[in-house]
Amino acid sequence: EEIQRETAYPDGKVEKVLKNGCHLVFFPNGTWKKVDSDGKTVTITFFNGDVKQVMPDQTVIYYYADAKTTHTTYADGLEVLQFSNGQIEKHYPDGKKEITFPDQTIKNLFTDGQEESIFPDGTIVRIQRDGSKTIEFNNGQRELHTSQFKRREYPDGTVKTVYANGQQETKYVSGRVRIKDKDGNIIMDTKL
Repeated sequence: EEIQRETAYPDGKVEKVLKNGCHLVFFPNGTWKKVDSDGKTVTITFFNGDVKQVMPDQTVIYYYADAKTTHTTYADGLEVLQFSNGQIEKHYPDGKKEITFPDQTIKNLFTDGQEESIFPDGTIVRIQRDGSKTIEFNNGQRELHTSQFKRREYPDGTVKTVYANGQQETKYVSGRVRIKDKDGNIIMDTKL
């Protein structure tokens, strides 16, 4: 672009105004700033390679050169971080966070302390504030983990519970109940 005007300042700063209306400001430390002709788009390239862009809609895009990470802040408060390994984090104004990992696992962190992870195979893990965990498998099975027991529910209606003391209880859809002690010995079986 052709230079319309160039000004050198005593502090070493140099300002260039281009014929297309862009303003370029060069600082002695190597940082430079570009203000587009619209006056609303500003790009600052720092001496360390970081780049900050302010867009007309007030979106701010900051690229951290060393970490190869981009941090975008939107006018509505949404923040998106994109890491060099492919991980993407979204931080919502209400405090919720959504993390997409390189393997495409998605983890949601809710403001009330609950968590939800959705794995590429369709498995969903939900963790409640009290620490209890629900796992929904893509084959229709479901597990519930609490401090007192772990319970697996099968699509046919069978429910197997393993208690903290090691005792196991299996309830079959037929009504049969089988209980084993911690060593696996059957202590009750109601064969119908």
